[in-house]
Amino acid sequence: MAAPKHDDPSQKRRQQVFTLVVEVGRNPGDGLPKGCAGAGLLIYASGVDEAEAVRETVAILKQADMAPLDVTGYGTLDERLAQGDEIEAEERALMQRALDENAVIVAQMTPFSDP
Repeated sequence: MAAPKHDDPSQKRRQQVFTLVVEVGRNPGDGLPKGCAGAGLLIYASGVDEAEAVRETVAILKQADMAPLDVTGYGTLDERLAQGDEIEAEERALMQRALDENAVIVAQMTPFSDP
């Protein structure tokens, strides 16, 4: 019996959680504080790869009337640990929640001031 190929579509790929930072601009009804020019969002998003996590995150932010402008990926928990990042228990819990719920979790929002 032959071993299954790695690219076999019948083999389900495992969900992972990716750390993303999304810059959003202003949009009517976006819920951002009055007077800010936009915000940076720290997000934990699940996906089989980073591209899927980014697509899902952008789609959900657009549904929430937000205006995503730029997305920067910082990798999975294992990738971040390998880079020497220190991951606190609270952050790990949010990552686990994103994985358990197959969700996009906004962990932090930092408003940007108008120049």
